Amino acid sequence: MWTTAPKLPCVPRFVRFPGLLLTTALVVAGCTSSPPPPAASAPVVTDASTDPGTPSPTPSVSPPVSPSTSPSASARPSVSPTPTMTPTTTKPSATRTATASASPSTSKTPTKAPTVSPDPIIAGAYAFPVAGCHVSYSAYHHDYPAADIFAARGCHFVAATAGTVDEVGFTDKWKSSTNRGADRGGLFVSIVGDDGVRYYGSHLSAIAAGIAPGTRVNAGDLLGLVGNSGDARGIATHVHYGFSWPTSPGIWWVRRGWISPYKYLTSWQAGVGRSPSSAIAAAHAAAGDTPKCKVDC
Repeated sequence: MWTTAPKLPCVPRFVRFPGLLLTTALVVAGCTSSPPPPAASAPVVTDASTDPGTPSPTPSVSPPVSPSTSPSASARPSVSPTPTMTPTTTKPSATRTATASASPSTSKTPTKAPTVSPDPIIAGAYAFPVAGCHVSYSAYHHDYPAADIFAARGCHFVAATAGTVDEVGFTDKWKSSTNRGADRGGLFVSIVGDDGVRYYGSHLSAIAAGIAPGTRVNAGDLLGLVGNSGDARGIATHVHYGFSWPTSPGIWWVRRGWISPYKYLTSWQAGVGRSPSSAIAAAHAAAGDTPKCKVDC
């Protein structure tokens, strides 16, 4: 450390000679005529290896921060308030409330199922389709709605109501090797009644004389004879009987039957003229004119 005792200004301790040597030493040392720093100045810290004539800059030391001291406001990061954390004080508008109350989920009224009209009863309008023979039949039919009316071969198959002959199958085309749906009925007759229902009977052994498409018939008129043609070959003789709505020719999967005829057959056998017209109209509306074949096609 250098002291502040009086010395020759700007003269290093190793230069103490008079004359020219002193002048030369002063020039080499780069001395100036500046006076030494005042006594009140803070001491200058220098390294022992540093030229004593060149004072080192005083390092800037920040005061220690006490652990309990909070960081200054300027050192804290600026955090913007998050919008989602700010509670809202806005109340739902009256318009919104009114709209919600008018929502279909709160004002929807139950939709009533379509009502099917009860079967009309028309005295004398219907006849059981097999006349003059003992018959048996069941409410059950495989795969789709229809009835198999078992009776002896040659018993009369008659028109159930007044109407017009629709389609007639004069030839048994069925083969077990192909089993085409259109051929399974063998010999058949269908009529469209005045009530709008199509009545179909198949597996006949013969078609009555004069029966052809367009022929007008009345309830009880002969249409053909009971048999076992088509895919009924080899089993007990019967008439396959089905109800449907009228379609274009060849739509056999509708023609063969769409609703069960059982309750109508029992009614006709008892002499009550129950009409299937309402039930067929409802089935037609639900299925459309020509629905696709879905079973036993």
